Amino acid sequence: MNAKAAKTAKQILLCVLCALCVPMYVVGQTAPIIVVDTTKGTFEIETYPNEAPKTVAHIVELVKAGFYDGQRVHRAQAGFVVQWGDPRSKDTMQAFDWGKGAAASSGKPIGAAEITKKRTHVKGAVAVAHLGNPSQADSQIYVTLADRPDLNGKYAVFGRVTSGDEVPGRLERGDQIRRMSLKN
Repeated sequence: MNAKAAKTAKQILLCVLCALCVPMYVVGQTAPIIVVDTTKGTFEIETYPNEAPKTVAHIVELVKAGFYDGQRVHRAQAGFVVQWGDPRSKDTMQAFDWGKGAAASSGKPIGAAEITKKRTHVKGAVAVAHLGNPSQADSQIYVTLADRPDLNGKYAVFGRVTSGDEVPGRLERGDQIRRMSLKN
């Protein structure tokens, strides 16, 4: 095998391996819908697994593991975002540190920055926060409460609120995420 053929074979193998590692949703298959039950009501998030497959898979696994259950909203800014995903928020004695630093996550970053021009920060967009490196985003989720084009290209939007869209705007810092689950 000559050098050019060997290079082509390696590229094909890499493509096959990548396809096996990244879960893709085929036409007709339903994207996961996440149900968020809070002290102020319930809302649903339609996910975008074709645009953000690793992000959706990561968040879905955290939901299945009960990671978000009992956490509290650590950021709520009218006209901007409502955010949660810090496991320390279950302890009200740590309220000063909620949402801050590396400990404010599951400890297992997504490892990919799935930022796309197709999915933007319109009102109700759902994205993952990070500390400056988009590929290190982890468990912190936010919902935009208004169109926020200033966030486009900086954070991976992996879904949108499709039901109960008035609920995120009612959430305040300290409100509880009772449970997150997947809709059947």
